[in-house]
Amino acid sequence: MKIALLGYGKMGQVIERIAIERGHEIVLKKDQDNDYSGLENADVAIDFSVPSAAVENISNCFKTNVPVISGTTGWLEHYDEMVKLCTETNGAFISSSNFSLGVNIFFEINAYLAKMMAKLDSYKVTMEEIHHTQKLDAPSGTAISLAKGIIENSSYTDWTLENPSEKQIKIDTKRIGTVPGTHTVDYSSEVDSIEIKHTANNREGFALGAVIAAEWIIGKHGIFDMKDVLDLK
Repeated sequence: MKIALLGYGKMGQVIERIAIERGHEIVLKKDQDNDYSGLENADVAIDFSVPSAAVENISNCFKTNVPVISGTTGWLEHYDEMVKLCTETNGAFISSSNFSLGVNIFFEINAYLAKMMAKLDSYKVTMEEIHHTQKLDAPSGTAISLAKGIIENSSYTDWTLENPSEKQIKIDTKRIGTVPGTHTVDYSSEVDSIEIKHTANNREGFALGAVIAAEWIIGKHGIFDMKDVLDLK
């Protein structure tokens, strides 16, 4: 499989190593200093760039008939535009806030727990996410996905970084050192607490999941997510 890497920072370099270990070839390493030359030769593109570059990267993939895996967060106000363009070009697209296989299992546990806890009014849910100091968006896309999983399965209506109302989920964000990513969901009452937590030890899990998603999407057309890749639906 020939892969175009859109974004060649720390994540892009880990993806490159894992892709080569799995027998794939890198035909483009796109960063701010070069163009899209070589994209036309790719079987699939993996985008781990920055929010300001994501829409252009994804658009160019669809217009070049290259399926795209996007792990960039912070640009999702344009998501519907990209879905429309994907449909118009008969493309293939997976956008995920987190490609880690473990995190996607964590998403399922979070949604299931929210459904059970929705019946217990004495518990209040809060969330915490911790990332490295170079992460541009806050809260993380993963934290937002976790909050949405709770909202879809409970009476909560929104999330906030400030003082929450009764129906809002408070997300506490921290930027510390080189932390790859830690996400905690806590249900607390006067008598006890229930906590679920995912801790990334390094970037390997994100990179491996993105490469697995790229392998899966070859030959397909449409809008997919990691539930499709992992057969969790």
